[in-house]
Amino acid sequence: MQRALILTGLLLVAAGLLWPWLTKLGFGRLPGDIRIESESGGFYFPIVTCLVISVVLSLVLWFFRR
Repeated sequence: MQRALILTGLLLVAAGLLWPWLTKLGFGRLPGDIRIESESGGFYFPIVTCLVISVVLSLVLWFFRR
């Protein structure tokens, strides 16, 4: 459990450091992401981005288990 938490923390730090380059790839702005903006504020739900990240992580974990 300790290793999993440490690995998760390291992955989050790496994603935070790489975020400027990841946004250039289009993550967070994919077709299907829900964005509602109004004068008083906005709402953003990156559903397609979440699905893509989930599929990629599932494939990576599947390869490591084999």
